[in-house]
Amino acid sequence: MEAEASQSKRILRSELLASLPPVWPADPVPNIETEIYRHERKVVVLDDDPTGTQTVYDVPVLTDWAVETLSAELRSEGRCFFLLTNSRSLPAAEAVRINREIAQNLLRANQGLGREFIVVSRSDSTLRGHFPAEVEALGQALYVEDGAARLLPPILIVPFFEAGGRYTVKDVHYVAEGEWLLPIGETEFARDPVFGYKASNLRDWVAEKSGGRIKSREVFSISIDELRGKGPDEVAWKLLSLEEGSVCIANAARARDLEVLALATLRAEKQGGRMLYRTAASFVAARLALKPRSAWRPRLDGTNPSWLNRGQPAALMPGGLIIAGSYLARTTEQLNSLSALASVESLVIPVDKLLSEDGTLEVTRTAAEVNTQLKSGRDVVVLTSREFVAGDDAEKSLEIGRRISGALAQLLQMIEVKPRFLIAKGGITASDLATKGLGVKRAMVLGQIQPGVPVWELGAESRFPGLPFIVFPGNVGGPSALVDVVKAFRPTPA
Repeated sequence: MEAEASQSKRILRSELLASLPPVWPADPVPNIETEIYRHERKVVVLDDDPTGTQTVYDVPVLTDWAVETLSAELRSEGRCFFLLTNSRSLPAAEAVRINREIAQNLLRANQGLGREFIVVSRSDSTLRGHFPAEVEALGQALYVEDGAARLLPPILIVPFFEAGGRYTVKDVHYVAEGEWLLPIGETEFARDPVFGYKASNLRDWVAEKSGGRIKSREVFSISIDELRGKGPDEVAWKLLSLEEGSVCIANAARARDLEVLALATLRAEKQGGRMLYRTAASFVAARLALKPRSAWRPRLDGTNPSWLNRGQPAALMPGGLIIAGSYLARTTEQLNSLSALASVESLVIPVDKLLSEDGTLEVTRTAAEVNTQLKSGRDVVVLTSREFVAGDDAEKSLEIGRRISGALAQLLQMIEVKPRFLIAKGGITASDLATKGLGVKRAMVLGQIQPGVPVWELGAESRFPGLPFIVFPGNVGGPSALVDVVKAFRPTPA
């Protein structure tokens, strides 16, 4: 009955999109570029897992937010930088502490610089994360005058992410499943043991996540009709009219909708408006006026790529490494497709062993096998067994997740062979592999190898400098997506 009820709420994507009015006719991007040029504000993105870089390129990612680090980035010429907080893997109290600390350090770093900046709290397009706690903590730390906190600026929520099939129409957030759109509250994401919810209407979702402190009737909304019929100036006026401490959600079903919204935020800020942004990845690209770029591809021509030893024949090229911690059904489907690919060795680590006293032995055994396979030139996928292990409550479930991702990072520390590439499947997994497994302090986003799948170039301080590190979200891509990425790294015959 539950499956039938879910199917009854589905709607054809083409049908819903066709029912909407035409997009705003004027391209907002040139005006966004003009506003940025005239009054540039640095965009500082606090990313609660590494997947937020899935729409940007030529942008640095930092895993450290010391005052001197932030000061250097604020002084740099770039328009944006990301700070990887990994707060989605942490208890709410720790997420709040980190957001408050980063805000305070940003203010200290900017003393004497006077660089204007805005802060974007980037989180999951499927609404999993510490909301509203970490956003409110961020705002409380940023907006303090004469020792007394002012009312928080309005919070603008923008979960639209077209590459992942996430649309917001008439305040309802949808996830694409093939040609169908399913209300978010009917998906597996809403059943998350830590960040679960029931509402699909974002007004109701805000009320639910705030524990009823914020009433759904008190939540403001920017509709698609406003974005497409009234345009950026009218939307900017509406943003300026929002009450301090209020929450506003933004609908969007096309990239143009987001560009109109981004231009409206720039014009509102120009007139003194302040906002706290809680968005998915697409808003950042729209705000930066990043033009679409073709998919990133490694340069492989029969000899080793530039990040390995130049001039050696392809026969001596090491294998690539895929480490999967995500337990989502979409990830499992992609892993099943990958296991059927020739020259891929699959190594499964049972989660129950990983969590037992013998966990270190299991990690050591697996790492030795990975080194052997990489030396032989075979691609290796290390995956946790597919059953999900939940704790008695949300905090214990988070702790189990941290232990699993920590074990995978420990395994990566034992890898002696620099792989041809490294794919991290799952956001929290990717964060721990980068920071704990490879010691990454700063990386550069090269682009996307597939829509929503970013590629980082690791910094000189990491264990494998220059290595292409593919942050593959657990909830992105079709059944063959993982296979296609692995094939892209296979050399063509000389």
